[in-house]
Amino acid sequence: MGFPGYGKVTCSKSSPELECGAGFNKLQSVRTKIVAVANQKGGVGKTTTSVNLSACLAAVGQRVLLFDLDPQANATSGVGLEKVEGASAYRVILGDGSLTSKIQKTAFENLHIVPSEVDLCGVDVELARAENHLRRVADALAPVASSKDYDLIVIDCPPSLGILTLNAFTASDYVLVPLQCEYYALEGISMLTRVMSQLHDSGVNSRLELLGVAMTMYDGRTRLSQQVVGEVREHFKDKVFETLIPRATRLAEAPSFGKPIIHYDKYNMGAAAYEMLAQEVLSRLSK
Repeated sequence: MGFPGYGKVTCSKSSPELECGAGFNKLQSVRTKIVAVANQKGGVGKTTTSVNLSACLAAVGQRVLLFDLDPQANATSGVGLEKVEGASAYRVILGDGSLTSKIQKTAFENLHIVPSEVDLCGVDVELARAENHLRRVADALAPVASSKDYDLIVIDCPPSLGILTLNAFTASDYVLVPLQCEYYALEGISMLTRVMSQLHDSGVNSRLELLGVAMTMYDGRTRLSQQVVGEVREHFKDKVFETLIPRATRLAEAPSFGKPIIHYDKYNMGAAAYEMLAQEVLSRLSK
């Protein structure tokens, strides 16, 4: 599918069985899969990707829990929920109560959320003095994942490599990294992948893998975007998703209406891109 000035929004070349516009297959898994969406650099489309990928997966029948682990709570407002004091997983992460009690329905079928609010800012300080401080989110998520109520749990991480993000990595099977089409993009991701490797190799989370790198804010009219995509593909090879997420005004507007893009403007090029990214994600998770 092409858009004037933006080039093509494509499906994965590594997944020839999935064609643009083709139906989605139900993800077959014996256990809930957990994906952390992370980049320590802010403004790269991390929350936009968390919200819209979750919504697209839910729209095709996946039972999705979106876990807003960012104190800014943008994923929470992005699916139409208010930021309410005491609604976040703050107390649960510190060992008080059950995460199940924090789960809320959204207005969108198959999509639930653990909302966030500003009190999560205090977790880093609290956990620094706690035992097993890297496993608190994993322990909180364990009963939810084992319940088989969800096919996927998507964690929207803070824009940092602090204790909350490290907790998300410890709890997850995969990390998806949104990367904006700018020259500084590769500088931060090297540190992120190094931390992932340390957690994997040290045995803290030996199942952790890089699911893929999603290029965001792509503008095919500029040579810069094309060059950055080329460099990232050269560096990360087939770990880079084929779908390019474009800069789109409607995509930027959608959060202010509390809706993912497919429910705000389903014919927008941003909606098409995230639907195709969801195809690629399902294909990789099914292997």
